[in-house]
Amino acid sequence: MDDLTHVPADLPAWSKQDGAWRVPYWVFQREDLYAREKRTLFEGPTWNFLCLEAELPAPGDFVAVHVGEKPVIVTRDQDGQLYGFENRCAHRGSLLALEDRGNVKDFTCVYHAWRHNLQGDLVAVAFKDGIGGRGGIAADFCMSQQGPKKMRITTLYGLVFGSFDDEVEDIETYMGAAVVERIRRVMEGRKPVVLGRFTQVLPNNWKLYVENTKDSYHASILHTFFTTFELNRLSQKGGIIVSENGGCHVSYSAIDRQAEAAKAKSIYSEQNIRSQSDLTLADMSLLGSFKEFGDDITLQILSVFPNFVLQQIQNAIAVRTILPRGIDSMHLKWTYIGFESDTAEQRKMRLKQSNLVGPGGYVSMEDGCIGGFVQRGTRESPEERAVLAMGGHAIDSTDDRITEAAIRGFWTEYRQRMGL
Repeated sequence: MDDLTHVPADLPAWSKQDGAWRVPYWVFQREDLYAREKRTLFEGPTWNFLCLEAELPAPGDFVAVHVGEKPVIVTRDQDGQLYGFENRCAHRGSLLALEDRGNVKDFTCVYHAWRHNLQGDLVAVAFKDGIGGRGGIAADFCMSQQGPKKMRITTLYGLVFGSFDDEVEDIETYMGAAVVERIRRVMEGRKPVVLGRFTQVLPNNWKLYVENTKDSYHASILHTFFTTFELNRLSQKGGIIVSENGGCHVSYSAIDRQAEAAKAKSIYSEQNIRSQSDLTLADMSLLGSFKEFGDDITLQILSVFPNFVLQQIQNAIAVRTILPRGIDSMHLKWTYIGFESDTAEQRKMRLKQSNLVGPGGYVSMEDGCIGGFVQRGTRESPEERAVLAMGGHAIDSTDDRITEAAIRGFWTEYRQRMGL
């Protein structure tokens, strides 16, 4: 764990009595806290999602991504293994990879042509021996002691995670058995195919989006489409899984249309909330689906501390990466996936359902603005506190979704890792 003596001395108090159910708004506003988050949470003993293994099928393939705000490269070398290291030349610090992805023999810096291999090692220096006996690198220079910082890489069901801490616990222990099982449910035994990708820029602190992904309570209230077309209602069968430390979670629900239709409509009408509407679709085929799993779960949202989300909404499957960009901005990377075994009709269904999620998605467009509403609404009230008391104060797994247990779980792990 990071040295807690580096906690900024002038941070306001976050009382132990508040636990994880009263969260002060200054945690979304302070530059000194944000600097510590990058060092402790993203570059410390945590696993950050990097990419899909399927994005690196051949030797020489690479992707350029980020851990927090630190640029990194993930490669597949000629030995077939995956490697990760900073996207930074050993010489003067220029980016090595200027494209998001590609296939290369090595990484030669455009500035002074210092060359690094696919594992990040510095292997050649231009004019190392000078010209005509003059110039050249210093006599005590040792190439093997130079180079960008390397990452520990692991894979789980085709998902690639990395850490800058060699002592981080293995990925299965880090997530917990129940969360690993829910990743297995979606990914095992199938080779992913990338159907599309984009990056969404959000005007809020990264932790507000983390809260949103763990907030099963809001889904059928904020999202009119969910409730109107009976894709997700709190009255449906489902539950919450929270990892032992709190930071990882699963929220899931199953649709039984005949059993739920009448009672769900009356329940939501009685609440007099915006998600009860008379909206209709001109093309109802958007709501079609095919049975993909051996259970009746039609919605599953899974998160891994600090930055990863795996979604299954009907047959729309995607991975999301949460990337901080300052105290009031973030990037949300979406990668939609299908599988090599999909039929043509199944692929068509996945592509059609991709319209449900994303910045303009029928389901999730509201998520793109709600974090900004909170950021703006709390800007002048740093000492005030949010209330996370739905479902009590615990972080236990439950068989209902009218709870904020998973959000409290995140703040429990956050406070422990940050020493707050």
